[in-house]
Amino acid sequence: MTSNSQTVLPKSSSKLAPSWTTIGFLTGMHALALLAPWCFSWSALGVTLFLHWLFGGIGICLGYHRLLSHRSFQVPKWLEYTIATLGALAIQGSPLSWVGGHRQHHAHTEDVDKDPYSARRGFWWSHMLWLLYHRPEFFDREVYSKNAPDLARQPYYRWLDRYFLVLQIPLAILLYALGGWSFVLYGIVVRSVLLWHSTWLVNSAAHAWGYRTFDAEDGSRNLWWVSLVTYGEGWHNNHHAYPHVAKAGLHWWEVDTTWWAIRVLKMLGLAKKVVMAPVPVKTE
Repeated sequence: MTSNSQTVLPKSSSKLAPSWTTIGFLTGMHALALLAPWCFSWSALGVTLFLHWLFGGIGICLGYHRLLSHRSFQVPKWLEYTIATLGALAIQGSPLSWVGGHRQHHAHTEDVDKDPYSARRGFWWSHMLWLLYHRPEFFDREVYSKNAPDLARQPYYRWLDRYFLVLQIPLAILLYALGGWSFVLYGIVVRSVLLWHSTWLVNSAAHAWGYRTFDAEDGSRNLWWVSLVTYGEGWHNNHHAYPHVAKAGLHWWEVDTTWWAIRVLKMLGLAKKVVMAPVPVKTE
């Protein structure tokens, strides 16, 4: 492993070209987030926290990750599409691109060239720098569609792949009607920036620090404070040992609120074929 601060470029680094559209968008969103103190209200902060959970905890962690990427449980198609739409509202890419990239990460974990956000390139690369370059081997629609053929066959996911950003327009109109520009700023900009960094910490911090319960063939770690801001996704060593299991927190102290949501769906008869870890779980 490299040091946490050292960035190691891939063998094809000479071919990397900055994605100025992505750089401009992320820079603009972070700059706008700095306006938050001048538009603060407790209700606006409440909107941020609620949408962080709804779009992040339900849309990304439960939907994009455990439902779509790993198929650790099944829900009716109408509910799957609803949850996927919540994930699309998180502004972390479409279900098709997110799932395709994540499956490639698991297939080639920490490979410097084949893992889109390899931790072996250093903390900041796996955290966010990987997004700032145009890399057709990961970001072209034809490529990531091959890694998620089950989604690519469905017209709704192909539509979301092209138009997921458009969903921010009705969201902004709703937020403005409810609370004016402060709700728009906190509900879209502040929420997005906080949720981005929360999610990215799974790729960076949870491959750098924490404890290992399983002798997985990578540097994944279980990190409690990442789990707090990612609704249980920080139990990353557990996840890499059993990627298709619906529950990431395998011990009583490993709080996994995404699993609680799956349990509620199961109790309601909406979640079926829930994949559980072997009993007893084998640790190193």
